[in-house]
Amino acid sequence: MPTLELNVNHHLSQDEALSRIKKLLGKTKREHAGEISDLKENWKGNIGEFRFKAKGFAISGTLTVNQSNVALDGTIPFALSFFKGKIKNLITEEAKKLLQ
Repeated sequence: MPTLELNVNHHLSQDEALSRIKKLLGKTKREHAGEISDLKENWKGNIGEFRFKAKGFAISGTLTVNQSNVALDGTIPFALSFFKGKIKNLITEEAKKLLQ
């Protein structure tokens, strides 16, 4: 499967950034219930593993909330690899807003 990697810098405390990321996953699940299913997340400290289905496509990865950035390392289905740049830009834009 194609990988999706990105880093978004922040100037928050690590705890605040972690809290905002966790809230975002719950909010996303509620607001996009018709498009996203089977959202699972498992946090161990500042590292969270996630997986979900978006319109039937399985997506998974790891979020690492560091002191000065949030790193995403994930996989997307091959069928979505043509949209990888657009997906990466969208996630980056939303993360920057969240972590201001």
